[in-house]
Amino acid sequence: MHIPDGFLNITTVATTYVVSAGGVGNAVRVANRKLSEKQVPLMGVLAAFIFAAQMLNFPIAGGTSGHVIGAALAAILLGPWAAVLVMSCVLIAQSLIFQDGGLLALGANIFNMGIIASFAGYYGYRLVNSLLGSSRRGKLVGSAFGAWSSVLLASIACAIELALSGASPIGVVLPAMAGVHALIGIGEGLITAAVLSLVMATRADLMQLQRI
Repeated sequence: MHIPDGFLNITTVATTYVVSAGGVGNAVRVANRKLSEKQVPLMGVLAAFIFAAQMLNFPIAGGTSGHVIGAALAAILLGPWAAVLVMSCVLIAQSLIFQDGGLLALGANIFNMGIIASFAGYYGYRLVNSLLGSSRRGKLVGSAFGAWSSVLLASIACAIELALSGASPIGVVLPAMAGVHALIGIGEGLITAAVLSLVMATRADLMQLQRI
């Protein structure tokens, strides 16, 4: 999912940087207005957890592997705008320290895994909650669906960016990315539901924090 340098053309690089900069800027403004003292340490803990979790790959069909994104979990616990900040910090650190994703492609990676994944995860979770209710079952099913949809939609955005840049035809890259990441999303959903179940069992008060 991390796009390295050299795969995106200058138009896509510039566009995604502008959109991501605007999204992160708005997330900072929202956080300054609404962030509570309890949310600040939780953001740090989630950033560290997601950073570590993304280092662990699990095998997928065909010899490929994938890793969790973590945006859905952050969005469910903190809200989508706070999740954008958490994911941006993680992606910037990965790019600068481990060269996981290029600097020129950083705008696209933040847009895909920070903005799209956070909002897709949050509203996927909310959609299932509205259908099943806010019971424990509804929250766990909603978290799994939100996490799965966050991975799938982020991969589709990545495929479109690669196609617009001429890296690969849309008819090739879109089915390949969406197909593999639909499977990866299942793992993401199970992990997200498991972590949320642990949170509800040990720190149920975190589920009551204001989401921003």
